[in-house]
Amino acid sequence: MHALSEQFQQYGRAWPEEKDVSRFIALLEGGEHRFRRESLEAHFTGSAWLVSADGQRVLLTHHRKLGRWLQLGGHADGDVDLARVALREAEEESGIVGLNVEATPFDLDRHRIPARGAEPEHWHYDVRYVVRADVSEAFVVSDESHALAWRSIRDIADDPHSDESLRRMARKWLRR
Repeated sequence: MHALSEQFQQYGRAWPEEKDVSRFIALLEGGEHRFRRESLEAHFTGSAWLVSADGQRVLLTHHRKLGRWLQLGGHADGDVDLARVALREAEEESGIVGLNVEATPFDLDRHRIPARGAEPEHWHYDVRYVVRADVSEAFVVSDESHALAWRSIRDIADDPHSDESLRRMARKWLRR
C-alpha cells in the first residue's frame, strides 16, 4: 500500500487543482479494510478508462444500477492492487481479451453512491487506470450493463451533457 500512497502523492503534484487527493491518502491510512465493500462509509474501487487501439475512443457502459453512461469498473473486494482490479473489471464487463493496464492512476474520483436495498449511502473512492484494447475491440455486454458503446473521446470532452468525471478524463487524455 506504500506504493499506492506514493502514486497518490505523485498524482496530487501532477494535478494540484484536484482537491480530493488528500482524502484518498487519508482513506488509504485506514488499512486494508478500506478495500472491502464492508467498509460501509467509504471504500476503494478500481475503474478502467478503456481506450481503443487507435487511442481515439473509449468503451463506456450504460450502468444497470446507476442508469448512466460511465467507465467500466467495480469493487476491489479486498485486492489492494487497484490497477489489477481495473483490468479485471474491464475484462469481466467487456469480454475483451488481450487488454493492458498502465501501472499508475490516470484519474481519482470521489463520489457518493445512493442507498439501495439494505446497502446504505456511501462513498466510492474510485482510482481509474488507462486500459488499452490492443488486439480486439469486440465486446460482449455483461449482466452489469444495459449496453456498451465505443464513444469518441473528443466528443465526450466537448459534450456538456456527459458525466463531469468522464469529461475530465477525456480532457486529460487529449492533453497526452
